[in-house]
Amino acid sequence: MGFGALRVINDDIIDAQSGFGKHPHANMEIITIVTHGAVTHEDSMGNTYKVPQGDIQVMSAGTGVVHAEFNNEDEPLELFQIWIHPREKNVEPQYAQKSFGESKEKNVFELLVSGEKDNGALWINQDAYVSRVCIEEGKTLEYVLKNNANGVYIFVVNGNIKIENDELLSRDAMGVWETSSVAMSGKETSDLLIFEVPMK
Repeated sequence: MGFGALRVINDDIIDAQSGFGKHPHANMEIITIVTHGAVTHEDSMGNTYKVPQGDIQVMSAGTGVVHAEFNNEDEPLELFQIWIHPREKNVEPQYAQKSFGESKEKNVFELLVSGEKDNGALWINQDAYVSRVCIEEGKTLEYVLKNNANGVYIFVVNGNIKIENDELLSRDAMGVWETSSVAMSGKETSDLLIFEVPMK
């Protein structure tokens, strides 16, 4: 419950024909990463979208938004929902969605979400960066922070990695700060989510 600006990572499995009814949020950046199935999103901004596996949606709740997330399919839905505190409060609510598909290239950090515009990633109202990487067994990668005042939270979606003397398995995570880079080694081929966020 909280690593710098990163508020939560919810690892959800939602049964077929069920979900979360309409409920409000304000002043939170909400990121949804669908890993299996499809979620149907509705909100008070007039958006109604299906978000399938491989798609990512972002919602800046800002001054306030009411939304619902449902699994209207006939199979379980699996997703990660991430909450990040915003850079500025009480902005106009926004919604965006993009298909990223499967990881395009192994051993390369792929930027999914950032607080910068026009870089191919989805935009959020925070100086944060969300990336993914598939690291192969025996490979060592170095994540270089974009801002040394930030921290980095490494979440193992599946697999087995090592960071210095610590071994992380599926659904394990590690937060690191007061550093300019973090090296990680694949003990087996592993899928990771990397969250670089302000610590203050």
